[in-house]
Amino acid sequence: MNLTFLGTAAANAYPEAFCSCENCQQARKLGGRNLRKRSAALINDDLLIDLGPDVMTAAAMHNSPLTQVRYCLQTHAHADHLDTSHFLSRSPGYGVVGAPRLQFYASAGTLRMAAQLLARDCEPHSFFDPEISERLNLEIHQIKASQQFMMGQYRVTAFTANHDSFVESLLYAIESDGQSIFYGTDTAELPEETWQGFHQHKLCFDVVILDHTYGPDKSGDDHLTAEKFIEHIARMSEEKLLKENARILATHISHDANPVHAELVEFAARHGYEVGYDGMTL
Repeated sequence: MNLTFLGTAAANAYPEAFCSCENCQQARKLGGRNLRKRSAALINDDLLIDLGPDVMTAAAMHNSPLTQVRYCLQTHAHADHLDTSHFLSRSPGYGVVGAPRLQFYASAGTLRMAAQLLARDCEPHSFFDPEISERLNLEIHQIKASQQFMMGQYRVTAFTANHDSFVESLLYAIESDGQSIFYGTDTAELPEETWQGFHQHKLCFDVVILDHTYGPDKSGDDHLTAEKFIEHIARMSEEKLLKENARILATHISHDANPVHAELVEFAARHGYEVGYDGMTL
């Protein structure tokens, strides 16, 4: 599998456009890998993780067209991860030619929120009606935590995130061609049921991508901090959830105590992990 980071920032991007903190000012000055769009990822050329607000820009900037995307795993319905206007803009009614029918996988809570956001555009129908599916070139799949399913060549296992139970946030293990990726954002400390699920499904990861919203020396309980990130990786190693030479990467990086890229890379290297950046391909 090939994975490309289309975005690696938390909700307010990095730099935050309205912010004059030292980190944001440095990121603007340095440019390059210091400029982060809201988090999303592309696996091979057909699987998108999160239909977020920046995927159009990212696809163009990083030479990663989404023309072959036929699967989307949605983590949750927060605005930095789901922009429902894309359901409309990728549809035949907007002049789109050749796009595969999108198989969209999400929790009941996330689908409920998507339906509310699209209510006016779908009138007099519902987002869930067959007429809308045809109009949007879309097929909806409701999934839940602990569910394992096949999606083309991919075996996917959904896990509970510690993040906004109202929209039923999910994390995903994705397996194909003997390789396994865990994509773990957005979440605070992983629930015990998720740790147990790793073992129940006999998972062992080649790549782990984890939330790194808050940087070194920063506390927070709604997302992972650098300290908690390091603790999670240590536990994964102790519980033999990592393959030999597994790669560990940080994403969902905010300007809040996370320094600019080179400084964060230096910190991460001392603790045995890497820092994702927009356009990076594994």
